[in-house]
Amino acid sequence: MKNILFIILFLFTLNCSINKVSKTHGLRFIEVKYEKIVLNKTNKNDLKNIIGPPSSKSIFDDVWFYIERTKRSQSLFKLGNKKIVNNNILIVEFNEYGLVKEKSLLDLNDMNDLKIADKKTFKKFKQDNYVYNILSTLKEKINAPTRKKK
Repeated sequence: MKNILFIILFLFTLNCSINKVSKTHGLRFIEVKYEKIVLNKTNKNDLKNIIGPPSSKSIFDDVWFYIERTKRSQSLFKLGNKKIVNNNILIVEFNEYGLVKEKSLLDLNDMNDLKIADKKTFKKFKQDNYVYNILSTLKEKINAPTRKKK
């Protein structure tokens, strides 16, 4: 009986690990919708009908951004870490008449790996000198609750 239960549990676990869970953020299938956009012919209303409202709009220029990001869970041994499968950004720029002037599609290969600097900033003063110790003890005595004499 234990062996049958163990085999069923093993098959259930194996089945769960085969099915990868994916989460999509933003719009789906931007590549297909990108092909439907015609330069100098598609206007803002047509673009809203084709794709929908933009994920973000530029403040300074008339540029719309559409974002699609899909993350998929990795193997069971990676303990729930997710891998980016799709990272597509559609950039649509309009001219002064509201027609599409330029369109571009950025994908996962266009992402930049940012390297964060390891430099640290240090204080110019030290807290382990003699004057600091005296002032900190005075500060503690001032902030201490008052004692009532009996």
